[in-house]
Amino acid sequence: MELHQLRYVVEVARRGSFTAAAQSLHVSQSGVSAQVAKLERELGVRIFARGSRIATPTSEGAALLPHARAALAAVSQIDSTAADLAGLVRGEVRVGTVVGCTIPGYLSAFAAFRDEHPDIAVSAREGNSDMLIQSLLAGDIDVALVAHAGPLPSEFDVYPIVDEPLAVGVQQQDPWAHRRSLPVARLVGQPVLTLPNGTGVRSALIKTCAAGGVDVVPAVEAHSPEALIALASHGVGKAVLTASMLAGSDLVAIRIEGSARTSLSLASAPTAGTAARAFANALRGGLAIRGATSS
Repeated sequence: MELHQLRYVVEVARRGSFTAAAQSLHVSQSGVSAQVAKLERELGVRIFARGSRIATPTSEGAALLPHARAALAAVSQIDSTAADLAGLVRGEVRVGTVVGCTIPGYLSAFAAFRDEHPDIAVSAREGNSDMLIQSLLAGDIDVALVAHAGPLPSEFDVYPIVDEPLAVGVQQQDPWAHRRSLPVARLVGQPVLTLPNGTGVRSALIKTCAAGGVDVVPAVEAHSPEALIALASHGVGKAVLTASMLAGSDLVAIRIEGSARTSLSLASAPTAGTAARAFANALRGGLAIRGATSS
């Protein structure tokens, strides 16, 4: 059993195919397939069920994957500890962000880190917050900017950036435009525009509706707050976001009474190495602002 075989197995499981895993790892597809097959023969179990284009973990594979991830995390921690002892910042950083991240300070902090540490490889991926949290727990990423409507797992190192209630964005000529707040029940039957499941805003809306005993069914879902604001500005509906998201637009922001709060936080995995911790510290400095935009 070799470490690169475990890396291949974990990446195939994450990507869902040998081809996608090979592209991500920058190796040949045949090489990934051969090494995984070799490991399966050595272990005496079939790790993946192969389809024409997909690879799905078998029950045996699903049982082995947590141990493969733990082994890779342990090796990474050895390297990180050695770097700490030597006073070095080295390695790689895998960062995740909410889709269409437009948080002020993020890009400048990212660029500053790359200028200061050009030898550290930084990879970035986007996803909804639920996916990012699961990726942190699985050890697939090291640092993530996540929006959430409840507490994050206790093992994360969390740096809060924004914490705010929901608001409704309406056109200036809308009959509601003079209101400062409204109950969530007023949204029932309205053309609501909001973010999809798995985002902090949507989780907060679901919690708010549950507390108010109502069911609000969105008319339009989009991953981009900017797209929702544009649609609301064109009269398609009412955008349920947060005041900071609506700030600077031509919409009037109306607070939703009794709203659950949605938060934006910088979270680091418990196995984050020296490079990842340095990157997180750089982001903390760049994100030490008010009025950031979360999703």
